[in-house]
Amino acid sequence: MDKFRLAVFTTQSPHLYKGGVERRINETMCRFTGQVDVTVYSGTKAGFKKPLNVEGVTFVPLASTDRVYPLDNWTFNRAVAKTLFDANVYEAHNDNGYGLLNALKSQTAKRAFVHTIHGVLADEFEQANLYGGLSFRGRLANRFMARLARLEEKTAKEADLIVTISQYSFEKLQKHYRDVDPSKVRIVSNGVDLKKYKPAENPAMLKRQFGLTEAPVVLFVGSLIPRKGVMFLVEVAKRVVKTEPSTQFVIVGEGPLKGQLISHLATAKLTDNFVFKNGLTDAALSALYGCSDVFILPSLQEGQGIVLLEASASGKPVVAFNIGGVNEVVLEGETGLLTRRGCSEDFAEALLRLLGDASLRQRMGVAGRLFVGKHFTWDLCAKKMLTVYREALDFVI
Repeated sequence: MDKFRLAVFTTQSPHLYKGGVERRINETMCRFTGQVDVTVYSGTKAGFKKPLNVEGVTFVPLASTDRVYPLDNWTFNRAVAKTLFDANVYEAHNDNGYGLLNALKSQTAKRAFVHTIHGVLADEFEQANLYGGLSFRGRLANRFMARLARLEEKTAKEADLIVTISQYSFEKLQKHYRDVDPSKVRIVSNGVDLKKYKPAENPAMLKRQFGLTEAPVVLFVGSLIPRKGVMFLVEVAKRVVKTEPSTQFVIVGEGPLKGQLISHLATAKLTDNFVFKNGLTDAALSALYGCSDVFILPSLQEGQGIVLLEASASGKPVVAFNIGGVNEVVLEGETGLLTRRGCSEDFAEALLRLLGDASLRQRMGVAGRLFVGKHFTWDLCAKKMLTVYREALDFVI
């Protein structure tokens, strides 16, 4: 079968959201033009009510609540289970597939099913318990996550093939989901578009356009949630501004910890050192990477981290905790500096080292772009996923 129909399922519509799952779907699906007819099914969030076509990909809404995870996930899967679909290959992302399995079981013909797991939910649940500090709402969400992890395991067990994004995620999948056959797992890393994310020709001018000064800019891009290590930003900044008082920390992201973060910054008298930017277009985000000096990611658990690839493609050195799949995309001492998990002092020292050495930043930035350009592009990701889909088809043809 040369050309086939692919149905993709995810809670949040990729054309409206910019998380890792959504970016992967957007960037890969548009690269299948002429080879695959793609339809993406997602929940009715952020006002998504009518089907539309973007760059040859059809997006279709399925009824779900517009509330937060995991309630939106639950209602979306209920809608999936009640809907009849017609495709040759079905792909569910994360724990958005158990409703799909129920729907497919009602059909007489066997369908190829691929389960893509970005971050293993059982691992996220375990890590959340380890670093603690969860609010009541956070603890409640974590209890739901434990239940969804069991459903994720069941979905993976019944899938024809499983895709995960890093060696780290593959190892965690084996550890937590022991009934899942590891021979079904394919590692297909995330990517970056080197044309969209590239070194800036005039960083100083871009800084002015964003209302920033010529002082060093430290960039964080990510959801403001416990797993991203958001509160470490305060402790790191306290240490950094003692040596580099004019340092600007630019935060791109929303989440339940934003209010708490702002409050802690005020208490620490760091409000003037932090700038929050949201609702950015892809072009604006690329420009923000381009005018930054160092990119930081204090995540406590990370399957891989697309933002790390974007930073490296933009020619920026990275400082991050040496955890999860981070050390698969950041080469210690070559493209960035990796420090002990949860140690604000080590993190701040690494950041200060880069802020104080322009030649080191330049050298690591060049090495980072070369590294991700060779191993982590969306073209490469799409090519590997097409191979996975055709392999899955072999199970049903």
